[in-house]
Amino acid sequence: MASESSLPKILIVDDEEAILETMTFTFMGEYEVFTTADPRRALDLLDENAPVAVLITDQRMPHMTGVELLEAVYTQHPETVRIMLTGFADSDATIQAINAGHAYAYISKPWEPEELKGVVRRAAELHALSLENRRLVLDLQHANSIMQAVMDKLEVGAIAVDREGLVRAANAPARAYLQLDDDPRGRKIDDLLANSDSGHLVETVRKLADESGGGFEEMDLEAGGSGRRVRISVQPLVDPQGLSLGRVVRFKEISHEPLRRTFEEIIDELMGDGDGFRVRVESVLERLGALMVEVDASGVASPNMAELAEVISRAQTAMQGWLDVDESLQREDYPDAQLLRDRMLLANKRWPRPSAFPVRIQALARRVEDYYESGENPRERTL
Repeated sequence: MASESSLPKILIVDDEEAILETMTFTFMGEYEVFTTADPRRALDLLDENAPVAVLITDQRMPHMTGVELLEAVYTQHPETVRIMLTGFADSDATIQAINAGHAYAYISKPWEPEELKGVVRRAAELHALSLENRRLVLDLQHANSIMQAVMDKLEVGAIAVDREGLVRAANAPARAYLQLDDDPRGRKIDDLLANSDSGHLVETVRKLADESGGGFEEMDLEAGGSGRRVRISVQPLVDPQGLSLGRVVRFKEISHEPLRRTFEEIIDELMGDGDGFRVRVESVLERLGALMVEVDASGVASPNMAELAEVISRAQTAMQGWLDVDESLQREDYPDAQLLRDRMLLANKRWPRPSAFPVRIQALARRVEDYYESGENPRERTL
């Protein structure tokens, strides 16, 4: 079981009990000290008490040499800082320890206690710094993963490019527009764009990059077997001091915009008052049905196109609901008032312009409320 002490941990391996006792006395109070005379047991102690900051081992021991132990520790616990104790006749072992065991330092026997304490202190500080660096790297990787996930949720494609023209980030929509299967980071933006189906994309981005920002170009790109109309813009990236960091190339899918304008024009036909409103509603329903066919036939599976299909469907539901309510009030002497009220509320909720209802629809809503409260129905059409 791992210890809960807050002191740095050191492990001392030596087959001489006197040395283990001396070192324990030397380091007690400043470190949590573990000792063993068996180098094979040392690996278990490292596993059981990780993270161990410093390992100090003798070279000449039964069953396993210090160099062999250092090699094993480097493989299994590379963050543990390794120190070798050597005698005058161990020069070859010292070289091996540094090369194969990646020893941080070696201490010659006999050692000066203060010298040894200084080496161990610096080794423990190095270990703490290594752990902190690893934590910071993991935090940065986690933050980058979150940022990438956020970028991928954006509807606008974005490619971040540094001052040297290398791609540093690209979100999912951008990769889809350019049909990129591999990670584009580290590649030249010109090489990346040159592989697209549009031969003018490189020139377009270069032209926009030379401008001060705010300009855009529209062009067709092939993505996923269907053509998309895309608005391309380039925005500079600067640090708080105003120094250039690079630029962001943005791709906004606008295939839906002509169809969206058509939708708004169709809905506008209902906003004015006048005779023949019911006929206009029926005509608008027919035109919206045709528009939905165009949306489905576009083959563009983008969030904007999906949103347009949804808003068309909502408008159709609203208008059909209004027609049904108006028909019930004209056809029946005493239609179900609660049902009419619920259907009117549902239809109004589906209307795509919740702050602007046609005048006749406002009148129909008042008619339903009056009937709900009074029970009187003159059986006349409102639309």
